[in-house]
Amino acid sequence: MIHSLFLVNSSGDIFLEKHWKSVVSRSVCDYFFEAQERASEPENVPPVIPTPHHYLISVLRHSIYFVAVIQSEVPPLFVIEFLHRVVDTFQDYFGVCTEAAIKDNVVVVYELLEEMLDNGFPLATESNILKELIKPPTILRTVVNTITGSTNVGEQLPTGQLSVVPWRRTGVKYTNNEAYFDVVEEIDAIIDKSGSTITAEIQGVIDACVKLTGMPDLTLSFMNPRLLDDVSFHPCVRFKRWEAERILSFIPPDGNFRLLSYHVSSQNLHPLRSTSLVAIPVYVKHNITFREGSSQGRFELTLGPKQTMGKGVEAVLVSSQLPRGVLNTNLNPTQGTYTFDPVTKLLSWDVGKINPQKLPSLKGSMSLQAGASKPDENPTINIQFKIQQSALSGLKVNRLDMYGEKYKPFKGIKYMTKAGKFQVRT
Repeated sequence: MIHSLFLVNSSGDIFLEKHWKSVVSRSVCDYFFEAQERASEPENVPPVIPTPHHYLISVLRHSIYFVAVIQSEVPPLFVIEFLHRVVDTFQDYFGVCTEAAIKDNVVVVYELLEEMLDNGFPLATESNILKELIKPPTILRTVVNTITGSTNVGEQLPTGQLSVVPWRRTGVKYTNNEAYFDVVEEIDAIIDKSGSTITAEIQGVIDACVKLTGMPDLTLSFMNPRLLDDVSFHPCVRFKRWEAERILSFIPPDGNFRLLSYHVSSQNLHPLRSTSLVAIPVYVKHNITFREGSSQGRFELTLGPKQTMGKGVEAVLVSSQLPRGVLNTNLNPTQGTYTFDPVTKLLSWDVGKINPQKLPSLKGSMSLQAGASKPDENPTINIQFKIQQSALSGLKVNRLDMYGEKYKPFKGIKYMTKAGKFQVRT
């Protein structure tokens, strides 16, 4: 299975390594660095890189590459899922998963990796079990450990490890019993220059924060479960019940966890029509022109909301990689601020919230190199945004019920849509 794990930062330095079976030389990462140099963007590094004696399987999270070294052939998604679970665990323990946080808690990191993999095979990956095995670091615990020489490793085996619901520890008690669910959807889309949608799909997740006493049994039903076609569940969900009734029935883990992730393409919404019917929440009017032989170019951009069901579009950020021939820009935003880096040629416009009554626009001229030929292609525009209390696919939770316990919990559902890779071609 997994022989070694290397953590590589954004500047290409290996700042942590862990070996399970035998020590694999750092030089194996040279193949990874070569692939990194060939990639145009950091996220474009191939997830699986074959070398003469190993396979390198990697994920990029929080500007850190987690590179696993495999000697025999294994399902790559299995390793990728495990690497994501490692990142999520670090985030759960330290609040953030950054190079500084990992270096500050290096002892706990090695203890966690030792418990999560046994001889290269995944063992304990549930947060509840790990927190009973290895106590999360606190300032007081760190001081005590430094003075006494003890560690964060627990004295007893976790109670959940041997039960039929290994994701939940026994004897959980809370004074306030609450269950909150966040439905978060990310839209990936490519819009052509005439405004038509080339591709559009939605990646969605339902994240839960459940703090309930005892051993509650929850059921969650949807108004329109038919939308959920391509779905991945947390192990706690009873799959047979979902297949038969389209109802989520589960004994939840304690604390934060991802209940399910799903994918909605235009075919899921309307299987009989081939055209894209994922609602595009913003539109862009653009006019970016370069004249042959002229040292000036024109740049005009206007944003507006569309199909947002009355919800506001906020945290809007527009970026565009301008052609190399552009020396500088002289633009006037009606809202927000813009920056242009003459070295990288990256134009960024922080719009903020779109006001439908007064649409934000960015207009002006671009200075081009004298005598330079007209650019071969116009730049693409990348847009980031958020829409609170809205799920673009139309997914709606119908009701949440609890069985097996007598008390009444607080319940809450929150929706949010945000842009993933949202690109407009000009």
